[in-house]
Amino acid sequence: MTRDEQPLIGESQSFLEVLDEVSRVAPLDRPVLVVGERGTGKELIAERLHFLSGRWDRPLVKLNCGAISESLLESELFGHEAGAFTDASRSRKGRFELADGGSLFLDELATTSMNIQEKLLRVIEYGQYERLGSSTTRAVDVRLIGATNVDLPGLADAGKFRADLLDRLAFDVITLPPLRQRREDILPLADHFAMRMTRELGRELFAGFSTNARNLLLNHPWPGNIRQLKNVVERAIYRHEDPDQPVSGIQFDPFESPWRPLSDHTQSQTLIGADNQTLPDDLRAHLDDCEKQLVMRALAEHHGNQREAAERLGLSYDQLRGIIKKHKIKARR
Repeated sequence: MTRDEQPLIGESQSFLEVLDEVSRVAPLDRPVLVVGERGTGKELIAERLHFLSGRWDRPLVKLNCGAISESLLESELFGHEAGAFTDASRSRKGRFELADGGSLFLDELATTSMNIQEKLLRVIEYGQYERLGSSTTRAVDVRLIGATNVDLPGLADAGKFRADLLDRLAFDVITLPPLRQRREDILPLADHFAMRMTRELGRELFAGFSTNARNLLLNHPWPGNIRQLKNVVERAIYRHEDPDQPVSGIQFDPFESPWRPLSDHTQSQTLIGADNQTLPDDLRAHLDDCEKQLVMRALAEHHGNQREAAERLGLSYDQLRGIIKKHKIKARR
């Protein structure tokens, strides 16, 4: 992900406070943890930490620990010597060696094994490591920036993450607010993505969003955060057929379709019933009743909050309103 794809744009207080915190800790030569939900821009914060530090002109090396198997992760981090394992025909530098003098960004730290965590701890504490297949100790000077979207203290309490490593990593922790808590930033980000997509399509004009579209964007809970917003906006722009008119069509779920295939479990629950014993005499009435009961249950669980109930059921707010009207369900907005 590059800064052009997901920019650091925002004017909300929570976002500005994060940027201030980054500016304060960036010059310090200490490890930093960046915590946040998926799609909140953790990698961009890592870039900002690096480029505002004294290491700005040295390498910034990145690695997603969750995308590599444990057997390969050690080699990726620390390198290996020729013959260290099958197919290791020559020696190779690891990410720590490549980042020497600069910064190393490790995403999805929670996925690492205890063995890897122990070796990470040694590098942080002593600046030393060995390549896989070698007994030669190497020195390295790297600032480590870790990232996660899970509760590392909770994992440490459960014995699933080394508490001593967590202590060393968490010199400071920068927690990114989700997009739903940055409401003032939604439309500026949406406009940015819309104009980028407009240029990509070779169009001369982005006429803006309609009032209804802006309200939909503002009131969506955005579980996928900025990454999801980018996809939703770009999809709306490329599907918009009249560039001279404001964009009005917003589809949050690209899988939404009356012909969407259901899982075997969903089909059995929908068509046969919860007891999995008898077929309904009137399928349409049965489906209507299921729909009504599920919506009423979701509304009750969320204390009448229709937006939260819609998100819980995977519906848009307008879809839920349509069901409420269809079944004449008494509910507050």
